[in-house]
Amino acid sequence: MASSSIDLSSLPAPAVVEPLSFDSVVAAMRADFLARYPAFSAMLDSDPVMKLLDVAAYREVLMRLRVNEAARATMVAYARGADLENLGALLGVGRLSTNGVSEDDQRFRSRIAMSLEGYSTAGSRGSYLYHALSASALVKDIGVDTPIPGVVRLTVLSTHADGAPDLATLAAVRAAVNDDRVRPLTDRVDVQAAAIRRYDVRASLDIDPGPDSGTVLAAASAALQRYVAQRHGLGVTVPLSGLMAALHQPGVAAVRLTQPLADIVPASTEAAFCASVSLAMG
Repeated sequence: MASSSIDLSSLPAPAVVEPLSFDSVVAAMRADFLARYPAFSAMLDSDPVMKLLDVAAYREVLMRLRVNEAARATMVAYARGADLENLGALLGVGRLSTNGVSEDDQRFRSRIAMSLEGYSTAGSRGSYLYHALSASALVKDIGVDTPIPGVVRLTVLSTHADGAPDLATLAAVRAAVNDDRVRPLTDRVDVQAAAIRRYDVRASLDIDPGPDSGTVLAAASAALQRYVAQRHGLGVTVPLSGLMAALHQPGVAAVRLTQPLADIVPASTEAAFCASVSLAMG
C-alpha cells in the first residue's frame, strides 16, 4: 500500500515503554526487604516470605505492562482497534467499511498518518493519495503520476483477488479525487485500473534428513505465500532471490526454482500477482 510521508515502522521505540524483567523486579524487592530487615536469614525460595515477594513482583510486572500498553494506545504507530479509532477521530479520520469489508489497522494507521496532507487543495501527491485511499476500503494501493502537464493519473490496485478493481471501486475513487474541495481547477484527474502481471511459482526442494518432509514443505509454502502477498503492490519488483529466500526455510537443504526464470519488474502502473504455487521434493 502507498505509504505516508512518515514511515511509522522506522520510528525509534518510545522511551516511555520500559523493558520488563520479572527476575529484576524480584531481585530488587528481595534486596529492599533485606535492607529493611537485615536479621532475616531464611532466604530460601520455599520460605513463605519469598513466595509473598514473588507474588508482589509478579503483580508489579503486570501493572507496569498495563502502563506500557496504555502508553502505546496513545500512539498512532502502536494503537490498535478502538484505541486507533479514537486517535483517528482527533484528526477527523474514521475507519472505512465497504461492502462489509472493514479497513484493517495497518491501512487505517497509514491513512491517519497522511491525513493532514488531505487538507491541501494544491494537488499534492499526498493529497491525492489520501483521498483516493479514503474512497473505499477495497483500495489496496494507489499510484500517482503526471504523464503530461496538467493531467494527474491515478492507478488503482484493489484488495480483491488479483488486484484488478471493479467499476464501483474505480467510480468511488474518481468521485473522491474530483471533488471541488480536492482537485485544483487546473488539474484533470484520470483514474485507471492497475495492469496485473500474473506469474506462477514452480520449485523443487531438497529436504534435510530427519524433518518430516510434509511439515517442511508446508512451512516453505506458507512463507512463500506471505512473501508474494507482501510484494503485491504497484511497481513492486518480485526478485528471484526473494522467492528462493522465502522457500529456504529450516529443513530445506536446497531450492531449485524453475518458474519464474527472471525477476518480475512491473511498471509503476502494474502489479505482480502470484497466480499459483507448485512445490515438489527434489
